Order: sequence, then C-alpha cells, then structure tokens
Amino acid sequence: MPQLRTVMAYIDYKSPYAYLAKDLAYELERDFPVRVDWLPYVLDIPSFLGSARVDDSGTVIEEQRNAHQWRRVRYSYMDCRRQAKKRGLVIRGPQKIWDSSLAACGMLYAKRQGDTVLRRYHDATFERFWRRDLDIEDPDVIGAVLEEAGADTTGFSTYSTGEGRGELDRICRDAEAIGVFGVPSFVVDGELFWGREHLPDIRAILAS
Repeated sequence: MPQLRTVMAYIDYKSPYAYLAKDLAYELERDFPVRVDWLPYVLDIPSFLGSARVDDSGTVIEEQRNAHQWRRVRYSYMDCRRQAKKRGLVIRGPQKIWDSSLAACGMLYAKRQGDTVLRRYHDATFERFWRRDLDIEDPDVIGAVLEEAGADTTGFSTYSTGEGRGELDRICRDAEAIGVFGVPSFVVDGELFWGREHLPDIRAILAS
C-alpha cells in the first residue's frame, strides 16, 4: 500500500468558518488516498476584531470594538448563517469571546485515542458550541464530551493543565512559523491555503 498523503488542517472551535469546513475536510479522506492531520490553532480574536459581550436578548453589555470591527463581525456571522442554513447547521453568535484553549487540548487528547474518537469529539464540540449548548472553558464539560466520544479520560485533567498546554503552544507557534494566521487553514505538499473556499483547489491538487 502506498503511503497516504497528508493534509494538515488547522482549526479553532470558536471559528464558524472552521465549523463550516469540517465536513468538507472529512470528504477529502473519503474521496482521495489522504490523511487529514487535525491541528489546533487558537485565535486571538480581540487582537483583530476587538471584543464584546451580549446578554440573552442580544443587547451589548460590554465592548471594546470600533464601528468597522462591528461591521466585519456582523457580516461574518450573517454570511456563516447563510451558508450553514444550506446544510442544515445551526450557528448562533457567541455571547462573548471564548478561550478555546481547553477545547483544543481536548482535541489533542482525543487525537491520541484514534480517528473515531477524534471525529466524535469534533462533531459534538462544534455542533453544541455553535448552538450555545457547550461551555468550552469548563474542564468537566470538555471531559464529559471526551468520554461521550469514547475516550479514556483518566489522564485528561492532568494533561490539559500540563503537557497538553505545552503541546498546544508548540503547535500554534509552529503554525505561525509556516504562515498560518487564521482558520481553517490547510497545508498540502508544503503549500498553505486559508479558508474553506480553497478546498476545490486542494481537491484538484490531490486529484493530479
């Protein structure tokens, strides 16, 4: 059997664009002799889009965001909801800027336990977070998702506060060294692509 080609896929659970790309990336493994290597890249959203918090009614209760940033954010969520609707997905705008580091450690932990566990963890984390049904900053909640996905969670608490944080930081820094700045980002044969709209280009490369 020839060795499978690898497509590196960088994601962050708090990115709606990464959520929309997930299933399309799964299809690469279905349609081509490739392996998708899922990697976390934690976005620092306040550094480029500012930050804000809203209540259950959508009223802004705290903000550090200028008018231009608000227009970008509102358009982004409108566009993502438009695309999600076509596929029967739900995307509800978050009420704050979440720290997704713990969920990213969960991804790395799930990855160690095989593709089946990782996919189940991906699917549950993305879907529930974007329905506002998942607190990705709560260790007990993330541990429960891992367990539901089929992971042995015995060592997760220790991993998520120690080795996992170090591994996450290294992966993010290595990503930046090759030019990654946002998600979803894909690397094929050393070439970087940002955004799910480049998946047709990636498919063309894999088919050639």
